[in-house]
Amino acid sequence: MKQDVQVNGAAHQSIQHDSAEKHVTGRAEYTDDLLEPTGTLHAALGLSKIAHGKILSMDLSAVRAAPGVRMVMTPEDIPGENDVSPNGLHDDPIFAPGLVQFWGQPVFAVVAETRDQARRAAALARIDYETLPHALDPIAARDAGMGYVCEPLTLKRGEAREGLDQAPRKITGRFTVGGQDHFYLEGQIAMAIPGEDDEVTIHVSTQHPSEVQHMVAHVLNVPSSAVVVNVRRMGGGFGGKETQMNLFACVAAIAAKKLGRAVKIRPDRDDDMEATGKRHDFVIDYEVGFDDNGKIHAVEGDFYARCGFSADLSGPVTDRALFHADNAYYYPDVELRSHPMKTNTVSNTAFRGFGGPQGVILAERLVEEIGYALGRDPLEIRKANLYQNGQLTPYHQAVEDQILPRIFDELEAASDYHARRQAVLDWNAKGGVIRKGIAITPVKFGISFTATWFNQAGALIHIYNDGSLHLNHGGTEMGQGLNTKVAQVVAEAMGVNIERIRITKTTTEKVPNTSATAASSGSDLNGMAALDACTQLLDRLTAFAAEKWGVARETVSIGEICYIGDAQMSFAEFIREAYMARIQLSAAGFYKTPKIHWNRKTGQGRPFYYYAYGAACAEVSVDTLTGEYVVERVDAIHDVGRSLNPILDKGQVEGAFIQGMGWLTTEELWWDDKGRLRTHAPSTYKIPLASDRPKIFNVSLADWSVNREKTIKRSKAVGEPPFMLGISVFEALGHAVASVADYRECARLDAPATPERVLMAIERLRR
Repeated sequence: MKQDVQVNGAAHQSIQHDSAEKHVTGRAEYTDDLLEPTGTLHAALGLSKIAHGKILSMDLSAVRAAPGVRMVMTPEDIPGENDVSPNGLHDDPIFAPGLVQFWGQPVFAVVAETRDQARRAAALARIDYETLPHALDPIAARDAGMGYVCEPLTLKRGEAREGLDQAPRKITGRFTVGGQDHFYLEGQIAMAIPGEDDEVTIHVSTQHPSEVQHMVAHVLNVPSSAVVVNVRRMGGGFGGKETQMNLFACVAAIAAKKLGRAVKIRPDRDDDMEATGKRHDFVIDYEVGFDDNGKIHAVEGDFYARCGFSADLSGPVTDRALFHADNAYYYPDVELRSHPMKTNTVSNTAFRGFGGPQGVILAERLVEEIGYALGRDPLEIRKANLYQNGQLTPYHQAVEDQILPRIFDELEAASDYHARRQAVLDWNAKGGVIRKGIAITPVKFGISFTATWFNQAGALIHIYNDGSLHLNHGGTEMGQGLNTKVAQVVAEAMGVNIERIRITKTTTEKVPNTSATAASSGSDLNGMAALDACTQLLDRLTAFAAEKWGVARETVSIGEICYIGDAQMSFAEFIREAYMARIQLSAAGFYKTPKIHWNRKTGQGRPFYYYAYGAACAEVSVDTLTGEYVVERVDAIHDVGRSLNPILDKGQVEGAFIQGMGWLTTEELWWDDKGRLRTHAPSTYKIPLASDRPKIFNVSLADWSVNREKTIKRSKAVGEPPFMLGISVFEALGHAVASVADYRECARLDAPATPERVLMAIERLRR
């Protein structure tokens, strides 16, 4: 399916995902589908059964004696360092070295002839512990003096305390924002194949091949050049495969090298959910000062995060929560403080939005508080506090590309917001069991890695002498259509049909030192790197044609039909001529994002190249007797700049919205008092179903938007920003709940707003 849009060029067409047909027919090849080498063994993890304690003794004799077992791995079997910390803090062991710090922490691994044998054998371990006190949530950890897993951050502009003291009105509150499991369809998986000498090849489901390469080399005590990491595609990632796959790849690699046989590890869903990190949950203490017109004067906020037992990516995640605690609104005086708390839980990690959603929802809570305090539509408060171009964020970056006023105007008209809001108020005034709510919320999301060095990418393009093209880049495909978009860029740049381009697996053999496919940067970085490679090839080919045929360079045009002066020939014929003339038909492209800089010590800089914007209007119906609810209608408009592929981008907006809605409504993580995660399977952890989608779901792209910065084809990132549009459902639920008290106060729902929490909020307001 190909559907042309109003702009010219292959890079702006709605072309189906390159694997779409393969997904439908079952021919898409994932790591678990790879043909296993003869003699492949299978590994399973042995996980701890306490939240915190010392290992007094570990009897693994029954494990070793179990049928099919070929090896049992403990820390002593690791040739290099027992650590997979992504930030070099040496706080994230593969196997607990005598001290267990969360329930589900790996303490050993077993390798057997079959996966079933390995799993059964792992259950036979007998481990004695000395149980130590544990703290599970961030406030309990703070009170227990657990400390931080990494350095905290403060963002400050102006004098927040003074601004709060002078503000005509003030509100203080506490907001608990829950975490979220990635719940990818394809779980963590790795297969390691030993090579000669110190070489090993890893097939793994990961967003960060170079990270796996580095970690495997680290634990094997070999150079990175000895490790090859391959990724064809993933069945979802959402951040959960940025660092969390290190454990599995390293276990497979160690066993493969020790046993001289391929080793595969694929944990079941329960073990995956217990042993791998999730979205950080936060407890946020806030204070906002404002005036009778709803204008914000000052904001203070303390963000306490459940980080888990090690740092992982908690530093940049909690940083980004502060970066987005303003969302779309200007705070004249502001001070925001992160508290990355160490807890006796699995180490939390990257998740779509990377801390940004937890900051954005705090901004929306502040606006809702002001709206209810003044008896006004929160949309009025939102509009009154929107950034104006030139104003500085709390991290001192100027907003220069504000387009939310136009998005708001279009969304209000398209959703018929004002008439529908009045209808909702009229309905609720009748006082029935079913209450309705409606809300519009915006998003302003910064695009770039805040770790500036990650904002680089490479690509490799070969043209073979038959005119076919081989494309490889450092990004990974996880269902978001990155490969298709980059191929479109190459097709347009080279002037050829996209069918000529073969998109190949991501591999560290071809593009080195790749950045993670994360931070919504996949198309921005890899598209520009591929374009750079195309530019080199075109320059080389144009110079060759001009010299060989004796024409001016400006008369040469490369494409499916190549024009050289007055002559023309097919692309394949022209490439054959170039090959015979010994013209290099391969190019390595490179790109680094310009303009960005960030000084964490001062809390100032320009960490983001540009902002992506959007807004959504959601309407809900709530049963006040049970707390159950239905999302009646959602209208969303999202800014992707000049879309590289409108159909793929629209799909990303729709999927992100539903995932964001799930985070705030049904997806609840719950640990018992012993520290065991009890929501560790589909039976207890509820992602949104098809039946949970809005009854009416209207999504459109702001097709008039063009990125003012020089991005790939003037597009904007689409992976993470629309996730936060789901906050509109959360605020609509708050509006419905507040109706039982005639809107006199904010519902102050905590997230996720499960039916139980909705019902408790209703009862609280009724009292």
